[in-house]
Amino acid sequence: MRGELTQETAVEAPASAVWEAYRGLELARLVTELMSDTIGHAQVLEGDGGVGTLVNLTFPPGTPGAGYVKEVFTVADDEKRVKETETVEGGLLALGFDSLRVRLEIVETGAESSAIKSTLLYEVDDAKPELLAYLSTDLLERMAKGIANHVVQNYNNKKKKSPSLSPSE
Repeated sequence: MRGELTQETAVEAPASAVWEAYRGLELARLVTELMSDTIGHAQVLEGDGGVGTLVNLTFPPGTPGAGYVKEVFTVADDEKRVKETETVEGGLLALGFDSLRVRLEIVETGAESSAIKSTLLYEVDDAKPELLAYLSTDLLERMAKGIANHVVQNYNNKKKKSPSLSPSE
């Protein structure tokens, strides 16, 4: 059985500003710095933020699964503003899922607005439908909201310091 769950978070900042927080290794740094108590602690095990980068995310107590997840970056597209990861160990795989991928897309919705589209793609054996109860975009939504708040605050601060700042800069 295959499926996906998607959620979107609106951001009052240009897509280019949001992507700067999501691209490469910046997202791992921001998650650890801003949300380690609610999302977890990200550690880069290998790579420079491009395809093939391996990251370990240790979740807070009470998170379903193994308490950690190791993910490899499978897509890192600056032009399309898309990042995809595939779980290689831990997380919901430890509960019996066959595969889990996360796709993060930054969508331009206006000159000074965008959306963070977070998608959880999964595959699980048809004989284990009870595992579907563990699926949720909650962590992705909390991460998107935390990053969105950070980006908006930084973007607004930059605009105050440089009134001529336009979305194309």
